[in-house]
Amino acid sequence: MVPLAFLAVFFAWPVLTLIGRGLAPDGALDLGGFGEVLARPRTWRVVGQTLIQATAATAICVALGVPGALVLYRRRFPGRDLLRGVVTVPFVLPSVVVGTAFHALVTTGGPLGGLHLDGTRTAVIAALVFFNYGYVVRNVGTMWCRLDPRAVEAARTLGASPWRAWRTVTLPSLLPAIASAAATVFLLCATAYGVVLVLGGTGAATIETEIYQLTARYLDLRAAAVLSVVQLVVIAAALWVGERARRAREAHLALRTDVPATPLRAGDLPVLALTAATIAGLLLAPMAVLVIRSLRRAGRWTLANYADLSTTGGDNALLVSVWEPPATRCAWLRRPR
Repeated sequence: MVPLAFLAVFFAWPVLTLIGRGLAPDGALDLGGFGEVLARPRTWRVVGQTLIQATAATAICVALGVPGALVLYRRRFPGRDLLRGVVTVPFVLPSVVVGTAFHALVTTGGPLGGLHLDGTRTAVIAALVFFNYGYVVRNVGTMWCRLDPRAVEAARTLGASPWRAWRTVTLPSLLPAIASAAATVFLLCATAYGVVLVLGGTGAATIETEIYQLTARYLDLRAAAVLSVVQLVVIAAALWVGERARRAREAHLALRTDVPATPLRAGDLPVLALTAATIAGLLLAPMAVLVIRSLRRAGRWTLANYADLSTTGGDNALLVSVWEPPATRCAWLRRPR
């Protein structure tokens, strides 16, 4: 009963209140807002951008996460546990921090500033991958650790190559974990707010940020309510697809409590190189730039930004020092509280 009460008070009540105020402002249900809002070109542009960004980020997370799961969960080498921790860190960071780290990387003066990625969809997708890559690695890797290896050994004994054994035996067994992780990552990407707000321009707006704009800036509660219903439909569809994919195969798997990892092999070098490049370039680089820029002010190394945290209004100083976006995009950061 306690979980149901928690969901009712902190989830269902706020959502239903917003929808009620938007679709029944005078106490009578008015569904005319659906036709009006869904007829706007901008509505479908935002929905399309949301689905494109979420799908692209999910596909990249899966493409990079499955090799990462092999290296970090099925192979044994010095430093593996440390890399597991590094991969997990981005997922637990606040989304605004993730967006700030990537902004520091791609903004003018940053290491990738010359690519002019600031405010583009590419930067948003890269940040979403940064944020969710570790989730795919952990979920797929945990399942991989429990797969019974005897089926693969039998395939190899019958003459299957390592690639064919992986494609015909291991991959089908991993599909429930991949589908579950992909569905969750898609939801996280489709409902991303902080990352898109910090990094994205008008070309990267999502349903989430559009609801905020309609509610806080334009006070258009009816349009916000309609988009909230659209978002709920997208979320429900993603959950349904992920659950169906997971249940379709998981019941037939032979799982064990734990399968010992094996040492790295020569054939693992391409996968190891891909995982190392992903961790260094996609995960460590933004965090390193964030730390470095927090230690610099006016071109000099200093701890002044951290010292300012103890002064009035200093909580904004550190974020401004590492972000440094155009004045029109962060005026709210410089206002004293």
